[in-house]
Formats: sequence, C-alpha cells, structure tokens
Amino acid sequence: MKLQPDRIETQSVTAYGPGWVAIQGEKITHSVLITSEGVRLDWHCQNFEDLGPQHFAQLAELDVELVIFGSGERLRFPRPEWQVGLMQRRVGLETMDTQAACRTYNILAGEGRKVAAALLIESVTSND
Repeated sequence: MKLQPDRIETQSVTAYGPGWVAIQGEKITHSVLITSEGVRLDWHCQNFEDLGPQHFAQLAELDVELVIFGSGERLRFPRPEWQVGLMQRRVGLETMDTQAACRTYNILAGEGRKVAAALLIESVTSND
C-alpha cells in the first residue's frame, strides 16, 4: 500500500551526497536552512566546529514548530545553552546526521507540518 504522495507540494530535498544536497533539484554545496513554508537561507557555517549560539538564534527566528538539525556526516549534538532561544519559543529541535535530517524533513513537510531543516554541509576533502 502506498502511503506517501508521488509529489509533495512544498520545498523538499530531492537528493543528497557527501558535501551536497539538492533542493528542488538545485545542487547546494554549503550549509543551508529550509522551511516547509518555502524559506531558503544560507546558513553560514562550514563545519560543526564553526557552530555557535548565533546559528541557533537564527533558527529560533523561523516561524516553525520543529527544527531538524542535520549535524553533518555523523551525529553530533549542539550545546544545550545554544538552544535557549528555541526552548523559549517552544520550538522543538531534533538532531541527526544530515542525510537522516533530509529524509525526516521531507516526511514531515509532506505531512503539512511547519518544519525547518538546518543542514550542515561539510566540504569533502580529497585524499589524492
């Protein structure tokens, strides 16, 4: 039985790979914020170590009920003190690796939820 529609009517992640995601078919190679309401913003951080309270304060300003934080190629959690603004606004934050965050965002956005994805896209280094 098919439970998901063929096409969701909101901004979605259409593909991903090491060092990139595609949003509505456009390949993005830097960290990005997207919402199910159609907002798309650059998220100015190149790796997990660049993150700070200002990045999560930006998330608190979004008009959403839940933020899915994609922490890069592996699961890493933001500091609790960075999440104060989100907690004050009663915005949930779920952390997972970026690929899982893409999938979860698509499901929730497809269900009509007011959700955002904060996707950390780390540059891929070559060992050539």
